[in-house]
Amino acid sequence: MRFGRFYEEFDLGAVYRHWPGKTVTEDDNHLFCQLTMNHHPLRLDASYAARTTQYKRDVVVSSYLYSLLLGMSVADVSGKAVANLEVQPLRHVAPVFHGDTVHGESTVLSKAESRSRNDHGVVTVETRGYNQDGTLVCVYRRKVIVPRRVR
Repeated sequence: MRFGRFYEEFDLGAVYRHWPGKTVTEDDNHLFCQLTMNHHPLRLDASYAARTTQYKRDVVVSSYLYSLLLGMSVADVSGKAVANLEVQPLRHVAPVFHGDTVHGESTVLSKAESRSRNDHGVVTVETRGYNQDGTLVCVYRRKVIVPRRVR
């Protein structure tokens, strides 16, 4: 299995479909909320969510969704990266619920040689997450610095 790419292996416009997807469980969501100290009842209390939200059920915390998509993209995008340089904009377009299956894909938007490291390059990708129905749920762009092939 491929784990990341060298700078030269990124082609402008290439689309990487990240595999496998992930079905989000209530346990996933609750554990992430506990680990990150996000105790909002919308995320943890089904009764509260049923009474107070338009969705009538608890919603998966958005930072978990972003983290999940980022993790899915590592094998294709940043497995060889030295660092993530920037993430923006990050948009949560539609809610994700327990039992939804999330799939991700990334498109190479740009690449440039690093100005500070002549043996590295900077690659910008846009990552999109979709639920099992094909609904876009999250989209963000990030820049990563990756090594060039040793010559």
